[in-house]
Amino acid sequence: MCDDVIRAALAVVIRESRTLLVRRRNKPDAGLWGFPGGKLEPGESVEDAAVRELQEETGLVSRAVRRLGTFRVDHVSPPFRLDAVLCEAPSGEPVAADDAEEVAWFDVNEVVAGRLLASRDVDRLALRAALNARPAQS
Repeated sequence: MCDDVIRAALAVVIRESRTLLVRRRNKPDAGLWGFPGGKLEPGESVEDAAVRELQEETGLVSRAVRRLGTFRVDHVSPPFRLDAVLCEAPSGEPVAADDAEEVAWFDVNEVVAGRLLASRDVDRLALRAALNARPAQS
């Protein structure tokens, strides 16, 4: 059964108090806002896939910082296992490419409040990423 699960990675970028989202062009989440991401290529790590997908969908060059968690998407067949990765993309402006219809920065508070038509768990993941992206307090 494990072989039937599609492995994918999400790239979560927080810049100041904003997070980067793309509006999906393709199913299963066409028209919804979500984090850049996609399927892992054979032999690719979750972190490498997140960095690659971010660049393919937005043009931003980044580095993986840390994993944020794993989500299962069971309402499609075959199901997906999404590993979310906090990525640092300190400069540059994103441009929609690949399967991203649109790309934009959104205030994290607006995303967490559920004010966007977004994929499942985008709000929770944005909050988790924002908390993990904060510099350590002394």
